Amino acid sequence: MRIPRLLLVAATVAAMAGLVAPPAATGATSSSTPLWVRHVQRYSGGISNGVRFSLDPAVVRAQGRYAATQPAPRGVGTNVQMNDDSYPPLPQNEESIAVSTDDPMVAVAGANDYVSGGTVVMRTSDGGQTWSSTRVEPVFRPTSDICNGGDPSLAYSARDHVFYLAQLCFFRQLPYSEVQVFLSRDNGATWTPGRRTAVAASNYDLATGTTDLNVFNDKEYITVDNTPSSPHYGRLYVSYTKFHIAADGSSDTCPIQLSYTDAVPASDPSLAVWQHTSVVPDDPGAGGVGFAANQFSVPVVEKSGALDIAYILEECNTSLDHGLRMRRSTNGGASFGVGSHVDKPGMWADNPSLSDGIPHSSFRTPNTIAMAYSPVTGTLAYVYTNYIRGKGNGDIDVSLSHDHGATWSDPIPISTGPSGRPAPNNQFFPWIAVDSNGRFAAIWLDRREDPDNHDIGTWEAVSTDNGATWNDVAIASELWDPDLGFFTSGAFIGDYSGLAMNDQVIYPAWTDGRNNSFDETGIGETDIFTDVEIGT
Repeated sequence: MRIPRLLLVAATVAAMAGLVAPPAATGATSSSTPLWVRHVQRYSGGISNGVRFSLDPAVVRAQGRYAATQPAPRGVGTNVQMNDDSYPPLPQNEESIAVSTDDPMVAVAGANDYVSGGTVVMRTSDGGQTWSSTRVEPVFRPTSDICNGGDPSLAYSARDHVFYLAQLCFFRQLPYSEVQVFLSRDNGATWTPGRRTAVAASNYDLATGTTDLNVFNDKEYITVDNTPSSPHYGRLYVSYTKFHIAADGSSDTCPIQLSYTDAVPASDPSLAVWQHTSVVPDDPGAGGVGFAANQFSVPVVEKSGALDIAYILEECNTSLDHGLRMRRSTNGGASFGVGSHVDKPGMWADNPSLSDGIPHSSFRTPNTIAMAYSPVTGTLAYVYTNYIRGKGNGDIDVSLSHDHGATWSDPIPISTGPSGRPAPNNQFFPWIAVDSNGRFAAIWLDRREDPDNHDIGTWEAVSTDNGATWNDVAIASELWDPDLGFFTSGAFIGDYSGLAMNDQVIYPAWTDGRNNSFDETGIGETDIFTDVEIGT
């Protein structure tokens, strides 16, 4: 039976405690604004930009209006546009990509999609030379309503031979907030139906029919234990940030959380049973900002089965970051040790802007991070943006750990010029990956080629000596104007890039606005591009 939608009216004792049972009425009133919307309206940071910009009036008008697609135009040289286009074209951004462990030529990527409001999934079987697109829309199962998605993350299971896609599920006018996981058994061509999705985290209790209005689940990332000798072989991990939001929209805690499961039934993923762990204590009194405020978690599994989670010590209501952190679990995610400090005093600085603004830009550049683990040496490589030279000069650096995250090296610059010194202007949105031979690669968006520090290119660096030295090159064949990248505002180009690799192919994926049709349509546009690198 279809359960009616919630009215967000706090008229009962349960509502005053932050728990509401669904009434037998539909719709919402202006006084029933979800708390996450109040948070976005009143605070410059905290909840991620992908969620924030779902409220952009241009996004609201455009979603669902332009669903027809046409073949994607191809880029210059080896650059290839991965996604198809709607007509008129709408933006895609925030890409994630995973490769099959069964076939190095097979990869599946996902990105925020402003055509469907969910995820555009892009798949290749020829090493990234050609791609096909499909769209995955999340559904809130209790009401059968399509929700907004976003923040896609992809992983491949060597044990089960399936791809997993994680994305959010939330509403502009309803309080539900979930992290959902979809499954594909045919290399990304088809996915779990929305009503059968696995729910890794939710503020809705299916057993009691109540919703915790004060919780918003944000910015998830997914990985799988793919080492056959690991005691947790095949375990699926999903990390995310749980915002606790007060009535005025402020957030007092936003800790990293973890959901994990050993089995997602392919016939009905909704039957998956999840375990839940606080990676960082959900307690504002447990140590102040160091415990209560965190974002952008990235889980990585070592070959021993140990789980490492990188994250940023970020305030819940601004975009100010206080440090780079990592926590480790040696029991399959059941518990975590004390976090280690990746950054060192005097060697790293965050963007001083409380909303992550940078010069000559309408969009924001949060310090999203990534981490990779070498199965050959056991080295952890943690990549980030370093504003030690000021907010007009964000550098891409990497720190290395050779003792499972207990200690870390000084920052090693990887966005460098011919002299080996940091490249000029702003670099941001890095990602890092490693192959089975221990070769590291990283990509990021880069403005060094524009003297005005405005137009954007994409660069890549590779290390063959366990992260000690890096050689970086431009991989985007054109620069693009970010002012034309997102509807009329140009205020959002995503928060991160994507990268996956194996011994035969490097699969970079980045946001790119070179094919913008703003003059024709009045709608900003970005697409997802890659650079074919087979046999490197």
